[in-house]
Amino acid sequence: MTFEDWALKPTGDLVGYSVGAAAAGVRDGKPSRLDVALIVSELPCAAAGVFTTNQVIAAPCIVTRRHLERGPLRAIVVNSGNANACTGEQGERDAIAMAEAAADKIGCDPHEVAVASTGVIGVPLPVERIASAIRSIDLRKDAWDDVARAMMTTDTRPKSVRGDYPFGTLGSPKTVHFRGVAKGAGMIHPNMATMLAFIVCDADIDAALMRQHVPGIVARTFNRISVDGDTSTNDMVLVLTNGASGFKPVRKPLAMCAAVLGWLCEDLAQQILADGEGVTRVFKVLIRGAASDAEAMLAARTITTSTLVKTAIHGADPNWGRILAAAGRSGAKVDQTRATVR
Repeated sequence: MTFEDWALKPTGDLVGYSVGAAAAGVRDGKPSRLDVALIVSELPCAAAGVFTTNQVIAAPCIVTRRHLERGPLRAIVVNSGNANACTGEQGERDAIAMAEAAADKIGCDPHEVAVASTGVIGVPLPVERIASAIRSIDLRKDAWDDVARAMMTTDTRPKSVRGDYPFGTLGSPKTVHFRGVAKGAGMIHPNMATMLAFIVCDADIDAALMRQHVPGIVARTFNRISVDGDTSTNDMVLVLTNGASGFKPVRKPLAMCAAVLGWLCEDLAQQILADGEGVTRVFKVLIRGAASDAEAMLAARTITTSTLVKTAIHGADPNWGRILAAAGRSGAKVDQTRATVR
């Protein structure tokens, strides 16, 4: 099934969220571009998150994971230009200060705020400039492009998705609205790197169900792309649902909401891949006949990160031996008498 398969027509717009961005001069003190953003829900949100697997984990990931464990979220605050990674105990205090500034802005508990940062590693976060910018943000319903731009680092273009999908019957349809933004261009490799992605929805979905579906969706989308083979300290995917539409999907509608979320994550993942640092070609590896999904992933990841395969693809050189050789050293079982490359 695809986006176009619904017979019902969507109505309305995303309910219960407002967003905005401001220029803080995070990286160099010069507020010349948007680099701080807020995503705010009027209602507490069920939330699920997936974080970097890098053992060097940035302070915002630590703080946000802790906030998620406490319960619902009301907002996400994000900055670019500084990763607040490898900054010690002060970095964690600065991440908490960002949450406090956002909480003061919208009138909630700091524990209801997720914090994300991206940019240069190992530099103290200019939290005073960020807090001042947060206070100045004009929250609107339609500023999603500003949010996507504020998240950019080496990205050449903003990355966003939108989905509005009707459920129910022809007599009483309910439209569920999704919005998503992401950033990522370098340090991109399976296990989420380096990327941030935030997707919000106005359906009423329990946090337990969210946490059941989101990790698998991330594994099938963001974690299957690779640009340079490097994983990051700050990777984060957050999905929020606030129930403001009044629609609580169960059974088939719930499965369809999960499918839509998967499509939107796939779209964002492809946007990240196409905007990778130095990318001139994009290729897809499809493994058939592997002993298991795990072995298929092992072979595919080795092929996609092989420098020799990449140079062959870049040069439009059909050197299939490099592909087979990469699969053979991947650790997956390969029977060369039966293997084919197409």
